[in-house]
Amino acid sequence: MTDDKNFQDLGANLPENDEDFRKIVLVDDKGNTYDYTVLFTFDSEDYDKSYVIIYPTSEDESEILNLEAYSYTLDPNGSGTFGDLKAVEDEKELDMVEEVLNTFWDENGNDEGDS
Repeated sequence: MTDDKNFQDLGANLPENDEDFRKIVLVDDKGNTYDYTVLFTFDSEDYDKSYVIIYPTSEDESEILNLEAYSYTLDPNGSGTFGDLKAVEDEKELDMVEEVLNTFWDENGNDEGDS
């Protein structure tokens, strides 16, 4: 599995509650393309990075989503149109991303409650 992927068509500053979710295409190191939907993006001042939470577009919405989190940096113009996604591997950084994701679910009424 490749940790770093290229992304296309990711606009900076996506609204967190945008009903018109954005589509991106990931390209692996062999040139294979994969369609993804952006769930939301956010910035972290602690890590000085931007993050995107995505899931494969082809997934059935009735199934559990396979969410993936990546960090990215904007180009000098503040655009995220082309660039590299970096897998989040640091444990503390992963904890921060998970906390933001849990807050997102809670605020959007997607909390499944305790099992």
